[in-house]
Amino acid sequence: MNNKASITALMSSFGRAFHTENEDHPVFTDHLAKELMTAEEYDAVQGYVLCGAQFFEQEIDPAKQEPNALVHKLVNTHIAPSPLCRAAYTEWALKTAVLTGTKQYVILGAGLDTFAFREPEFLSKHKVFEVDHPLTQKDKLERIHRAGWTVSDNLTFVPVDFVKDSLTERLTAAGFDLSVKSFFSWLGVTYYLSAEAIGKTLAELSSLCADGSTLMFDYPDENFFDAREKRVQNTIMMAKAGGEPMQSAFPMESLKSCFRNTAS
Repeated sequence: MNNKASITALMSSFGRAFHTENEDHPVFTDHLAKELMTAEEYDAVQGYVLCGAQFFEQEIDPAKQEPNALVHKLVNTHIAPSPLCRAAYTEWALKTAVLTGTKQYVILGAGLDTFAFREPEFLSKHKVFEVDHPLTQKDKLERIHRAGWTVSDNLTFVPVDFVKDSLTERLTAAGFDLSVKSFFSWLGVTYYLSAEAIGKTLAELSSLCADGSTLMFDYPDENFFDAREKRVQNTIMMAKAGGEPMQSAFPMESLKSCFRNTAS
C-alpha cells in the first residue's frame, strides 16, 4: 500500500469499518471509518488479512473457508477487539465527563479517528483538538478533503513532533484553555514509545490538566511481550513487520511510580 498512513492506523480503521458493516450488534459503531480509506486500501487490507489467515491461525485452511466469513472471524478475533473496546469505553467516559463540566477533548495520536465527524452535537458545544505528527496529520487532512467532510470551527488540528516540539506550547498556541476541565485520550500509543518518552509526555500533560481533568490511555502490562496468547504475539509481529515495533510494557506499580514522580 503506497500511502503515508501507518499500517497500524489502516488496520485499525479497517477493523472499525468492517465490524460496523458486518455486525448486527457492534461493540462500537464507526460508520465513517471506511470513508477515510480509499477503495484500494480497504481491499488491500482485506486481502492482507485473507492471505495471512494461517499467520493468524495456523489450523485454518483458507481454501475451505468462505472469504467474507473468514475475514469476519479474523477481524473479530485478532484485529478489532482492542481498538473497538478502548474506543467504546473512552467515548462513553468522555460523555460522562462532560456531565461534570469537561469542556475540551484532546485526542493524542489521533490517527484516522473519526469522533469529531461522528459527533456533530458534541462539536457544537465543546472544543476538540486532534494532536498528531505533522506528516500523519497532513495525510489525515488530505483524506478528509477527499471525503468531502466539513471541518467544524470547534475542531482544531495541532501538528506536534513529540521529539522536537513542546506539546504545551503547541496546544496553547492552538487555543487550548489551561483553565478549564479537559479530557485527554491517548489510545494505542504507549506500546510504541520508550519509557522515557512516556514519562516526558505524562509530565507535559500534568501541566496541561486543570483540576478535575481526565487522561484516558491504554498500556501493555509486564507480561505482554512474553504472553502465550497467539493473538498477542500476532499483534507484536504485525507492528514490527509494519516498521512500527512495540517498545514498552509496564507493571502497575511502575506506572503508579511514574505518575507519582510526574505529580511531584
